[in-house]
Amino acid sequence: MKMEIKAAEERIRYLTETIRYHNKKYYVDDSPEIEDFEYDALLRELEELEERYPEFRREDSPTQTVGGAALKLFEPVEHAVKMESLQDVFSFDELRAFAEKIDLSRTALSVEPKIDGLSVSLEYSDGLFFRGSTRGDGVTGEDVTANLLQIKSIPKVIDFEGELEVRGEVYMPRESFERLVERQELTGQTPAKNPRNAAAGSLRQKNTKITAERELDIFIFNIQRVSGREFSSHIETLDFLKALGFHTLPTYKRCAGAEDAVGEIKRIGSSRGSLPYDIDGAVVKVDNLAYRRELGSTSKYPKWAVAFKFPPEEKETVLKSIEINVGRTGALTPTAVFDPIQLAGTTVSRATLHNEDFIASKGICVGDTIVVRKAGDIIPEVLSVSKHGKGAVPYKMPEKCPSCGSPVTREEGEAVVRCTNADCPAQLLRHLIHFTSRDAMDIEGLGPAVLEQLLGAGLVRNIDDLYALDYGRVAELERTGEKSVENLRNAIENSKSNDLSRLIFALGIRNIGSKAASLIAERFGSMDEILRASQEDFEAIDGFGEILAGSAFEFFSLPETRAMLGRLEARGVNMKSLKEVKDSRFAGMTFVLTGTLPTYTRGEASGIIESFGGKTSSSVSKKTTYVLAGEEAGSKLEKARSLGVTVIDEERFREMIKNPE
Repeated sequence: MKMEIKAAEERIRYLTETIRYHNKKYYVDDSPEIEDFEYDALLRELEELEERYPEFRREDSPTQTVGGAALKLFEPVEHAVKMESLQDVFSFDELRAFAEKIDLSRTALSVEPKIDGLSVSLEYSDGLFFRGSTRGDGVTGEDVTANLLQIKSIPKVIDFEGELEVRGEVYMPRESFERLVERQELTGQTPAKNPRNAAAGSLRQKNTKITAERELDIFIFNIQRVSGREFSSHIETLDFLKALGFHTLPTYKRCAGAEDAVGEIKRIGSSRGSLPYDIDGAVVKVDNLAYRRELGSTSKYPKWAVAFKFPPEEKETVLKSIEINVGRTGALTPTAVFDPIQLAGTTVSRATLHNEDFIASKGICVGDTIVVRKAGDIIPEVLSVSKHGKGAVPYKMPEKCPSCGSPVTREEGEAVVRCTNADCPAQLLRHLIHFTSRDAMDIEGLGPAVLEQLLGAGLVRNIDDLYALDYGRVAELERTGEKSVENLRNAIENSKSNDLSRLIFALGIRNIGSKAASLIAERFGSMDEILRASQEDFEAIDGFGEILAGSAFEFFSLPETRAMLGRLEARGVNMKSLKEVKDSRFAGMTFVLTGTLPTYTRGEASGIIESFGGKTSSSVSKKTTYVLAGEEAGSKLEKARSLGVTVIDEERFREMIKNPE
């Protein structure tokens, strides 16, 4: 018995820590690492163990608190009415058990879709929208008013006198999500995992223009508080909100009892694949508001509502073939092509297989019967092989790039197979988008749409063709006027005089970001010297290790790279470092920048530090000389203080620039 109790205590501790970690990844970082059903299983296990061993349940257990937290990025908002989360149920029997605790002679049940998004509060005073906030931990949220104003379906003025606070769910429509992922993949960003997290990340942007571009929407589903009006039922409040012009839930139904609610949930479930937005279940609530107040809440959940969660749907199908796609960095990504199946209401015939190791670990062969599901009801994924096909042969990645025929390589410690050809046509559009981007060659006017036009017209076949454009033919392209062509010509010409560091970064060398590119330019001074450098020369760069040095040396050693650089130089692109070192007052010093500075951008401050012989780092250690901290400095500032590293602000930094120490 003692061992059982001890094991229970350890398991409760493990589950508590694990769920807290995943709460942060989901609610705060908008970057979940496990699927909802996996998280739900962990939480359910913890609830059951705490019920059996209540002596080990802590007050701050995840079963007792809402999972979110207010970020320091925005001003905190104390909610006048707590924004509670809902108790989940996973079967109709559990739903019936909930209904048995309700006196159904006193109330009907309301049933509505559970929108998979980010919960927010909207506050109005005498008809004017004045503040919007996230749920946070239920008690304190984040003021995201400026970003919520970018959502067109949120009424800015309503016909109502007095105070009104409503609760809704911000979501990203599926079409908007697909467009976002396409843009992210083209620009080399990590694609959003699902619409829910894309919506949350979009609402937490400092730049409201980014939020506006993300095409968010909202459904309003509750009145938190209201002055001057009385309501008897939840359905009545939804009708009232709809009349005021709020974008309310598209369907909500009053049900007479548990079986009526079960029928409505089944109807909602059958329709979810045809909806333009994601739902992950249905919400069942006590409709009578006076009875709700009697029932009350636990420390975390209301006793008058539950969320029915749809289980992930899995189906078998036959794998017909494996296609290979080539990304901007040359990564070869295998995609499963299988007999079409219906999942979550949509037809699915393709799913990513990630990489060679993923295929090998599951023993996948063409012709196998595979099990497929939609992760988060969005992204199809292959779970397993249920039966090998006749004469099944383990799949092997190609030895040559399917796009250009160049050899492929897989480095030790990596799961990805890559094409070695920098001019590979499959990579060209993504290369061009990166090459022309703001932090690279910064060619204004050459966005993805224009670049696609140039490629489609055959005006660009490799990167250096940008510097030999036929502007007469460019002017013939759709939506291209004389002024825009002239602006484009000037932007391209101006980019020729960029510093060498920008060119190095623009080349899209694997593992070489803008900081590493600057270090290479600073160390060698010219492209000629870089092309003469050995791997040992790259390893000698302060801050470089074997991986960075190997990536740089391998790239600059390729005949294709050298030929491309020769063409760029012949077309007038600068191949030398323009960096001027004013003096060496910061020589041997390392600065870490954190937070937002009043006047300098981080790039400007880094440039100043480097012009005086210093260097910058992204992490704080005992070797750090100064931490330059601005507003909303976070963990780096705390670590600096704990290590005794000197912290300076911008005013002190300006003094150091004027007067050497």
